[in-house]
Amino acid sequence: MRTARTGVVGLASIGLSLAASTFISPAAMQAAADPVRPAPVSNATFDDARWGNGAADRAALDRHGRNKADADAGSLYTVGNAIGARAVWKQRDSANRQLTGQGVTVALLDSGVAAVNGLDDAGKLSLGPDLSIESNGVLIDQDTYGHGTHLAGIIAGRDAAVLTDKTIAGLDPSVQLGVAPDARLLSMKLATTDGSTDVSQVIAALNWITEHQTNYDGSRVRVVNLAFGTHSVQPYQLDPLAAAAENAWRHGLVVVVSGGNEGPNAGRLTNPAIDPYVIAVGASDSKNTVAGWKVPTVAAFSSSGTVQRHVDLLAPGSSIVSLRAPGSYIDATHPEGLVAGDTTGRLFRGSGTSQAAAVVSGAAALLLQAYPALTPDQVKAALVSTASRVPASAVHAGAGQLDVAAALSALRSASLSESVTGLEKVTAQDFEISTGQGSLDEARGGDSLVDPDGVPLTGEIDVQGNPWNAPAWWAASSTLSSWVGGDWMGATWTGSGWASESDGLEASRWSASRWSASRWSDATWG
Repeated sequence: MRTARTGVVGLASIGLSLAASTFISPAAMQAAADPVRPAPVSNATFDDARWGNGAADRAALDRHGRNKADADAGSLYTVGNAIGARAVWKQRDSANRQLTGQGVTVALLDSGVAAVNGLDDAGKLSLGPDLSIESNGVLIDQDTYGHGTHLAGIIAGRDAAVLTDKTIAGLDPSVQLGVAPDARLLSMKLATTDGSTDVSQVIAALNWITEHQTNYDGSRVRVVNLAFGTHSVQPYQLDPLAAAAENAWRHGLVVVVSGGNEGPNAGRLTNPAIDPYVIAVGASDSKNTVAGWKVPTVAAFSSSGTVQRHVDLLAPGSSIVSLRAPGSYIDATHPEGLVAGDTTGRLFRGSGTSQAAAVVSGAAALLLQAYPALTPDQVKAALVSTASRVPASAVHAGAGQLDVAAALSALRSASLSESVTGLEKVTAQDFEISTGQGSLDEARGGDSLVDPDGVPLTGEIDVQGNPWNAPAWWAASSTLSSWVGGDWMGATWTGSGWASESDGLEASRWSASRWSASRWSDATWG
């Protein structure tokens, strides 16, 4: 495992959160028990999603009470078959390698990733700068929330197994294999134990990955998974979070984002899914049956959009089984997420557009292994144009259900009939560009971190308390110069480069440089 170190001041936070599941934060529970403490600012990002599903659990049990992956509608085995990923694995790239995501790195901007079994092979996981507020202490780099580990398993989890066109069909369904099992993962921890973070931290992370696309080993990051959303109250053209995501897209990164978990009456996507350049993903539902994936429905929690901007496509996002982060907040507070009949104790069941976005990120990695020259616009066109229709309008379902085998087939056919990728004639997206010249506070959409005295982080300042200068930020961001060593926009956020561990283990960490003096308030921090 490779890691990068950073330091950000510790603080008690409630606020913007990774889209996934209903939760009650530790700070909220403490506030309820202690009336002297101020109540935290609430956040609706997690509404309408859940951990665990008793009906899905029961449907997957054999007569001995054990979970059967091939009878579980949410297992990685079933999901891989439903979207055509396992059919893709049996094919080969131009170097005669199985199409399993080899040579592609997916950046996961989330709550961190625990190196649990299935994510602990040499070279599988590297850790970029920890920009969360837990990074100044013993919790640095740890997935204290559990969300990032669950998504990492969906994208690129890999148990020990020989993957060839001759062995894949005969693998035991219980072997945990993500959508792109041989893709690598670069984790950037942004969220704390309750899943909260600030928009400025997410923007900084998007800038960092855009400006550091080459990993420690020379491999290139091609996909960014961002299962995060705010209720921005400004157009995407002005929103700095949307601009940061779009800037990553324009510099060659396929940015996959969750559309939101607010249901069919939402009438809007969360930010940055509002930006039309990125791939916005909604969640589909099989109604707890394996056969249900043949004609899936839109998940009840998946956000609807508008005629002008809705999700681009759907992917399985209901009752998805992936890897558990033992001892994390979700693990401790949602025992119903444990998969009934799982004799290994490794698995956890979750629902949300976060899980659906992770499925699409894995699918993008498969296409990029097959055709490394594809641009983000071409990857999006291939996935969207080959999606399977579902019985719902585009406002709710976009183009329909992901079918990565059909996308690869379309690319193969185009390549044979035309040229290298067959997509040279795909018209580049030409929506109005976002330059992020609006308000940082409006990008938060009313969801704020709070300090120990109950003072919220509001106004045109970042999480360090530094004034937000939109013109200067865009000038630096668009020219790939917002980060200089460990400094982002002139303030120290992290160290300056990859550095080997002193203990000689097969690891590398980003050199640390902590800050603690600059904050948005004068509260005393514990």
